Amino acid sequence: MLAEAGLSDGATATALRRLATENGTTNLTAVSRSHISYWARGTVPSDPRIPLLLAELLSRALGRTVTVFDLAMDQRSKTAAADLWTGDTLSALIDIGRRDLSMDRRHALSVMAFQTAALTLPTPAWWRAAAVKTGDRPSTGRRVGRGDVEAVQDTITAFSQIDQRRGGGHARTAVVQYLTSEVEPLLHGRFATDALRRQMFSAAGELTYLSGWMSFDAGEHPLAQQYLTSAVRLAAEAGDEPLAGHILRAMAHQANDLGHHRAAQRVAAASLDGDRSRRASYRERALLRVVHARTLATTGDARKAVATLKEAEDDLTRAAGQEEPQRVWFFTEASLAHETACTLRDLGDLDGAVSEFRRSARTRGAAFPRTHAVTLGYLGEIQARQGNIEQACVTWSRALDLMEGIRSGRTIQTARQTRSALSPYRLRGVRAVHELDARAASYLEYAS
Repeated sequence: MLAEAGLSDGATATALRRLATENGTTNLTAVSRSHISYWARGTVPSDPRIPLLLAELLSRALGRTVTVFDLAMDQRSKTAAADLWTGDTLSALIDIGRRDLSMDRRHALSVMAFQTAALTLPTPAWWRAAAVKTGDRPSTGRRVGRGDVEAVQDTITAFSQIDQRRGGGHARTAVVQYLTSEVEPLLHGRFATDALRRQMFSAAGELTYLSGWMSFDAGEHPLAQQYLTSAVRLAAEAGDEPLAGHILRAMAHQANDLGHHRAAQRVAAASLDGDRSRRASYRERALLRVVHARTLATTGDARKAVATLKEAEDDLTRAAGQEEPQRVWFFTEASLAHETACTLRDLGDLDGAVSEFRRSARTRGAAFPRTHAVTLGYLGEIQARQGNIEQACVTWSRALDLMEGIRSGRTIQTARQTRSALSPYRLRGVRAVHELDARAASYLEYAS
């Protein structure tokens, strides 16, 4: 890269010293051409700021974003199974986004795998260190103000509404492009106060969470895990405990869906630890609790799962009239009923699950067609298991009505499960079954 930029070792040393001074780092004045030569041959600098400054220097010289991964100064391969909790948070974020947006995306993502090791969360010392790291970052960008933070928050809200209405398969690339090309550079900016810096890191964490959640919804689980882990790290640097708790909740949800039930239970419990729940609003806390309840159900702790559901319901009741933080997630009576139904289903209480799925469908607003469709899909599945196939067909037909224009891994799975449940009835010549099966097949052709 130095050769590509036309920089000699001496010129690089001079530029690095200038950049360090620009960022208020005065103890790098002794950097010489010999240091550059050592680093170029593979010696890793002892000062962790140097790779960041070199990456910024080369970004300016080459006119494109260069990360510490690109410089091979992160001490890990870009293609190896990486420890998602180490390395530089912002460089890791750029690396994920670059692979996600790559022209050869299939190959770039093929080296990823869902890492159960990443479900072992860092130690309390890691969290404490992350909370003070943000203020230590060199500022290499423009001045960032309150208006910039508000603009990012407004954009997050708009993208979240698209996700809720159309699924993670719509506009996800636009979210990643916005995150990596416009928001990530702001994190390197100059802030008037530390509070403002932390607010921007929180906003970036929320947007990264949204990228991960949309990837999860699209069924791209290794990619989703990397975004969600990065989002937790941004929330930790921002000192935003409730945001970190919410993202850990999403990680537990994903792990539980993928069958890693014990690990999911541990992560869900961690989402409720300390200030993650104490500083959360009642509505946020209710969502953390219902996911914890689901993980308890899948690990066989029925008594505690039911007790945790009751706590979640109490929290949601207390939320009435409480001022809520501006967040991208929505938790309502319909959400509580849906998650309660899933928990009861996993505990084997099918009648209770049917009742709660119906309550969810009855109270769900029109702004959430994806989740409404998934709720009805689950309800139809239980009705079919109970032998009420005609009723199930009516329910599945309503779900397919809602799926029009939605691209979501979860609605795709609902359509597949519908076809699978209908398969024993295809040879019986029931017209409603054939029509419903054809509709589900047509949706899968559209959305897959």
